[in-house]
Amino acid sequence: MGIQGQPVYRYEPDETTVKYMTTTTSPTFAHITPNWFAAAMGTGIVSVAAASLEPEIEGLKLVSEIFWVLAVLVLCALIGAFATHWSQHRCQALAYLHSPAMFPFYGAVAMALLTVGSATGITGPDFLGHDVAITVSLTLWTLGTALGLVTYVVMMIRLVRDAGMATAMPFWLMPVVPPMVSATTGAAVSTHMPEGAPRVAVLVFCYILFALALTAAIGILVAVARQFARNHSAGVDVIPFNAIPSLWIPLGVIGQSIAASNLLAAASRHALGTEHADTLHEFGIAYGTVVGIIGVIAFVTVTVVTIHALRRGLDFSLGWWSFTFPIGACAVGANAFGVATGSTLILGIALALLTVLIPIWATVAVRTVRSIRSGALPAAA
Repeated sequence: MGIQGQPVYRYEPDETTVKYMTTTTSPTFAHITPNWFAAAMGTGIVSVAAASLEPEIEGLKLVSEIFWVLAVLVLCALIGAFATHWSQHRCQALAYLHSPAMFPFYGAVAMALLTVGSATGITGPDFLGHDVAITVSLTLWTLGTALGLVTYVVMMIRLVRDAGMATAMPFWLMPVVPPMVSATTGAAVSTHMPEGAPRVAVLVFCYILFALALTAAIGILVAVARQFARNHSAGVDVIPFNAIPSLWIPLGVIGQSIAASNLLAAASRHALGTEHADTLHEFGIAYGTVVGIIGVIAFVTVTVVTIHALRRGLDFSLGWWSFTFPIGACAVGANAFGVATGSTLILGIALALLTVLIPIWATVAVRTVRSIRSGALPAAA
């Protein structure tokens, strides 16, 4: 029996179950779970969104720079804390890794690397120099893509092994979305590849990642919709009250996929012939139109549900970071679609989304810091 009375989870190799126990180890880093990396995602996407908008808009460059610095600091702090968690609390870390409720958030680790890497490639050259910034960006893209493919494959295997998606939840998207983020950020990566086969190979790889992520996401979203319908028919809550922030996660998929389809099409002009590039451009516009309409409906619906939940007293948790990255992803997607179509209206929507995102980020960040200082976070998941 431990003397500190700090609840933790311990992994027993013979059973992939989570045991509630006590331990004598220090609790400081006991609960640095992968969902903490959503803070780096949410911070980095502000920098990316600000940098992707029209450069002549006053103040956007400064916003991008400030949030890039913050994102780098948050990511470095989280990597250090997460490494300490695995070093000092290995059994508990394994428990979280094998937990069906926590494993999906390893996708947040991959997406944090990808998002901060993208921001570094855009904003970093002014601070680090071009060569260093691009090297760091490519390294983070490679690491994030590799980890994202691992979480994707493991999640798909678990879904098949554990009898499908009978209890699907929106956060199940977390481990399968990273390839889509890799595809989006890979558009810029391709421009740094040598002309010819290497550049084409990266583009083809990114389109494969796009297809993999989209296929899995559609399957999970259909399962989630069925689960919600069953809950509604049974007269129970469609989704647990405190899980309402996770309803924003699908919007991240929508925004990233629209961005990927249009940014990759734009990048293809530097690697493929005009005919192929035009075809991809038309695909990006068609995809953005259809999915964008769905996204608008989903955005309005989730906003109404969230406002209602906040009025009912939705408690703060790390899940609130789910409000940030999806809105930023929608801003990036709207901007890419607006550039592709030449629509000033859609570009205006992208700017409006960023304008909404910044105060939301500030609210979540302040609440997170307060919870850390009060000892409410980190808490057992």
